[in-house]
Amino acid sequence: MGLLDRLREVVEGLTVHGQSTAILKVKAQIDNLFMIITLGDMLGIPILPPYYSMRLLPYVFPNIQNWKRYMLRERDFTDLVT
Repeated sequence: MGLLDRLREVVEGLTVHGQSTAILKVKAQIDNLFMIITLGDMLGIPILPPYYSMRLLPYVFPNIQNWKRYMLRERDFTDLVT
């Protein structure tokens, strides 16, 4: 790779990095909302009837432990900044 190719990659990385992190944050928020809607009864927020939650359980099973840890994590005002 030449110097011009590396320079092009650096400029592309600088311009796309902000967009990609914003997209990942939105994806995480959508995933969190989906988990709350489908499995909110674990936290005491029943939104969907249990029948539909059980139908979706095989698809969300790998993410349940991480989601519960995220939802039950202790937060303070500095978490709102990030």
